Order: sequence, then structure tokens, then C-alpha cells
Amino acid sequence: MKTAIVNLGRIVTGDWRAPFAEGDTVITEGGSIVSVGTASAAAVESCDVVIDAGGATAMPGLIDSQVHVTFGDYTPRQRTVGFLESAVHGGVTTSISASEVHVPGRPKDPEGVKALAVAALKCFEHYRPGGMRVHAGSIILEPGLVEADFAEIRAKGVWLAKAGFGAFETPFDYAPLVQAAKRHGLITTVHTGGPSIPGSGAITGDHLLAMQPDVSFHINGGPTAMPDADFERVILESEIALQVCTAGNLRTTLLCARLADRHGAFDRFIIATDTPTGSGVMPLGMLYTIAHCASLTDLPPEWFLCAASGSNARIYGLNSGFLQPGRDADVVVIDAPAGGTGQDALSAIRHGDIAAVGAVVTDGVPRFVGRSRNSPAPLRDVRVARSNVTQDFATARH
Repeated sequence: MKTAIVNLGRIVTGDWRAPFAEGDTVITEGGSIVSVGTASAAAVESCDVVIDAGGATAMPGLIDSQVHVTFGDYTPRQRTVGFLESAVHGGVTTSISASEVHVPGRPKDPEGVKALAVAALKCFEHYRPGGMRVHAGSIILEPGLVEADFAEIRAKGVWLAKAGFGAFETPFDYAPLVQAAKRHGLITTVHTGGPSIPGSGAITGDHLLAMQPDVSFHINGGPTAMPDADFERVILESEIALQVCTAGNLRTTLLCARLADRHGAFDRFIIATDTPTGSGVMPLGMLYTIAHCASLTDLPPEWFLCAASGSNARIYGLNSGFLQPGRDADVVVIDAPAGGTGQDALSAIRHGDIAAVGAVVTDGVPRFVGRSRNSPAPLRDVRVARSNVTQDFATARH
């Protein structure tokens, strides 16, 4: 399928250092972006579907880099079906597993945690709920794992490892396994802050600096934040990615954003939700955190859109997250919500309103056009101008 999104008022690239692209059109073909900016009439005419954005804003699909998947589109923690598909209506086109720790009766021995990670990876390889791409299968670091185990699971495709829920006496004991996982090319993530489930413990700045993971999960708290003094230490004494989450402490989210900017570390500042957890299922969680950060700091709203898309993609090595030729064709059209103060998506976000989602395209396929079933209605009329595809892309009304 070849898809064009035309009549865009603004294009957000996903790169916070160069957040805007000139032009008014994005064209995708198959699963890739073909062009961003300007396009000839002939190029648009050759498309199977043409979406008229009516002056709204295009951005890369959001990447939620901490989602507690299990198997299928179901969360045992909240006994909810369809939470991933629902997040697509919040502009999320990619989710990354925070490990399958919520699988009932999850195994804790070395063979079991390896098997769980491989099974989750395989289950989501070709399953795309609502069109979302899910990167599942994160091995939970437990006592007994050895260097050869990481070589084995990496050869089977597993590329994520999670510390924080294992049966270790102290978080410092994770450090050798975190480094072993890194040596075999796994991206390592660590629960940060107070304990969140029975059997877990608090992980603070001293532990992070001893482990040196790739990503500090919910550095703002999941839900309890580590001590304030640790934020500056982690920023200055490491290259750890600073992930803030909706299901955490808002004050320390803002603290982390300001410190990252002050110390030239905003490249490492990324946004996620850390859901579903005890905080619930939050289809609009990414949009809420973006609006909170943009309205309660002095930093530009487009920076936070990029922190939730391109910065996540860069840290996790994904081909999505940017509106650039050759990137994965995951595009979201957002706008100011009708009835608010803002007159475009960025001014609405700066005001503290969540953006209205007018269309989502994943893998080059429109998943809905017009309005999301979860976000407010867009101020502008986002519509299918022409389609050679026998399909209604509208969202069902309530």
C-alpha cells in the first residue's frame, strides 16, 4: 500500500535537535517512509490512500519503552483485554517489554526465565494488536544465570534484559549479570526507585552507578522515586538513559527533565508509561506525560514529542521513531483538541492539554482516520480525501 498524508501544518521529525521538517506531505510505501516534506502532484496521485490532514501536525508514532506485556493483548495485573490496541488510539505505534514479570506463576530458575523471554519474543513476532509493533521478550535477571545463558538467548533473538525483580540479597548483586548481558549485546534495563511488587527492593543511585545499565526504568519512580540527590549523580556520573514514566512521580519527572537539559543530557531523556501496573491501564499515558512536561517546564513541547519517539528509537536501536525516508512507516497526525485554548497541537500541549489524535498509520497502513476513540476530537477535519482501498478507516462512534 502507498499512503500520502497531505496538507500538514507542521511536521515533527522525532529528532529533538532538529525537530521540524519543511513541507506539508509525508508519503509511505509498503512499510517504509518514502518522502517527508514536499511531493509532486503525480507522487500523491500514485498513492492508494490520500489523507488530508487539514493543517494538523504529523509526528512519528510514539514508542512506549516500558510496557508490561504478557501474552496476547491481555494484562493479568488489571484483568484487561485489548490494552495494547487501545494505546494505538493514544498515538502509540511501538511498545517495548519491561519483561514479562506479570505472567502468573512466572518461572524464576535460569531455564525458566530464558524460556519465558524466548516464548514472549516469538509470540509477538507476527502479532500486531491494532497495528502496534511489540518488542517482547526481556529476560529477567535471576540468580544462577551465567555468561553462556546470555549467549544462548541472544542467538535466539532476545535482546532485552531486566534487573530489579530477581531473588538477590542486594541490588549490587545484579551488577555482574548486567555487564554479562551487555557483553552479549542485550540492552539492559533496571527498575529504579522503591519496590513495586512483593519480592522486589529499592534501587537508588548507588545501585545504578554500580550496575551501569543502558536504561534506568522509571527513574522518576515506579511509583516511588529515588532520593532527589541521586538524579544529578546519575546524569553526571554515567551515560544511563533517563526514562520517565506516567505511572511515577510527576515532580521528579520535571526535576529530571530540567537537570537533563541543564547538564546537556537531553539525548538520554526518554518517555514511557510503565503500565499496566497497579496504576492501571493508560492508553493516553504518553500524551499526558508529554503535556505535563511541556506545560510545567520551560522546555519546548516538540522536545518532549521527540523524547517519546526518536530518542526512544535511538537508545533502543529501532528503525522507527523518526519521520525520515527509509524509516518505518509509523506516522501519527495530532492536533489541538476542539474547545481548548491552543490552536495547534504544539500550543495545546504547551497549555497542558493532551493532543487530539486524528489519524494513526503503522507499517504504512492507516489504522484509523478522523479521530481517536480515546483522545479528544481534533480541532481540524482530518479525513480520507481519496482511497482505492475498499475499507472504511473511520473509528466507530460511541
